[in-house]
Amino acid sequence: MKLTDILKGIKYKAYCNGSECIADSRNIDNVTFDSRKVGKGTVFVAQKGVHVDGHNYIDMAIEKGAEAIICQDLPAEQPKSVIFIQVDNSDIALGIAAGNFYGNPSHKLQLVGITGTNGKTTTVTLLHRMMRECGVNAGLISTIVNRINEEEIAATHTTPDAVELNRLLAMMVEKGCEYCFMEVSSHAIVQNRIAGLKFAGAIFSNITHDHLDFHKTMANYIAAKKQLFDSLSENAFALINIDDKNGRVMVQNCKARIKTYSLQTVADYRCKIIESTIHGQQLELNGKQFWTPLVGRFNAYNITAIIATAILCGFDEDETLRIASNLHAAPGRFQYLHGKGVTAIVDYAHTPDALQNVIDTINEVRELKQNLIVVVGCGGDRDPLKRPIMARIAADGCNHLILTSDNPRTENPDTILDQMEAGLTPEERSKTVRITDRRQAIKTATMMAREDDIILIAGKGHETYQEINGVRHHFDDCEEVNKLLN
Repeated sequence: MKLTDILKGIKYKAYCNGSECIADSRNIDNVTFDSRKVGKGTVFVAQKGVHVDGHNYIDMAIEKGAEAIICQDLPAEQPKSVIFIQVDNSDIALGIAAGNFYGNPSHKLQLVGITGTNGKTTTVTLLHRMMRECGVNAGLISTIVNRINEEEIAATHTTPDAVELNRLLAMMVEKGCEYCFMEVSSHAIVQNRIAGLKFAGAIFSNITHDHLDFHKTMANYIAAKKQLFDSLSENAFALINIDDKNGRVMVQNCKARIKTYSLQTVADYRCKIIESTIHGQQLELNGKQFWTPLVGRFNAYNITAIIATAILCGFDEDETLRIASNLHAAPGRFQYLHGKGVTAIVDYAHTPDALQNVIDTINEVRELKQNLIVVVGCGGDRDPLKRPIMARIAADGCNHLILTSDNPRTENPDTILDQMEAGLTPEERSKTVRITDRRQAIKTATMMAREDDIILIAGKGHETYQEINGVRHHFDDCEEVNKLLN
């Protein structure tokens, strides 16, 4: 591709040998922000990251054959063979350049993004399954896995970097995908990883306490989510949960077609819970009843968003309801495991609100004779303010609590547990056991459980690793429970 084509839509000034010039049409074979991936014919984009400044790697990129450098700050020395493209924001420039390089694939399919604290993975996963059940080619970009139809591609981030995003979308277009359903994290929005993408629609699930280690304040966190809706065109749709007070905030000054969903008030898509059990629930959506194996009030919100999105994408309402009745939860989301008369539930709940929802759901359907044993921890190098809150929520809703490690990362696991334990009253501490080793904590829970009891193992869900001192070790909650119960 020609350099001039890659720069379309980017506001820039070009410099050759220290003087302003006109960008030429030299051939480009690669666009990257990673100096290790630079070769001949590469455009290297120097980003000012949180931990690393790509401007420090410009010389290395030039040595490895970069043809052009996109940067915010021009280096003192500029080799004659290299053209420098100065921009106000390298992150945004990378998104637009990557889109151009891969043929702007987001313009060639219907890209639907979902943002919110909870429910993103379940919603996009089940939307993808619904499309496949309808016989439609569709892609998925999620925390758990990326998919092109049924082909799996490992996921490393909730939302990939701009280059990987456009590469994945281009592969989807090549394989005939008509839709892509994508989780959009607040980090990705702030870091402009979605810059240059065209969204056909966006969904807002909810906002609760999370990621304040990164955003610092709830106001910043809410503003980050809102940016997705600010970017929508008048041809797109914005579907918001109006039971969350921030739902209306998301669509202030939004150009898109605004639609609402709710369990509590009048909305375009109004859902009622008719009956709820440990095996599923009977729901009524806009006057039509259907059964779903998805358990709990939070899943009633998820399934409502899924059905509403499918209808907004042009699918038949009755067919959508029929398929929704057979959709099962995403891996690690209220996932059941049975053995020795005990039910274990593995769930990704790692925020106060998510943990509260899962515990409330279990308590709504369990019998008095059934004890609830909760195993939970909090991740290291993340917002410490939620640690005592999560311990208090867990203790308040269960018969026995085991505090343990999640992903301590670079923090001391016992320091995290100290902060969690600080949220407990003396009475709550009397029913709490503290076991730093997660494997031993899960084993203890299964030994404590009597027949018909329920164990909730929260925090890691689908993850198959535990990160300790920066190293990821294989660890799978479901695997551990299965070994012990079967």
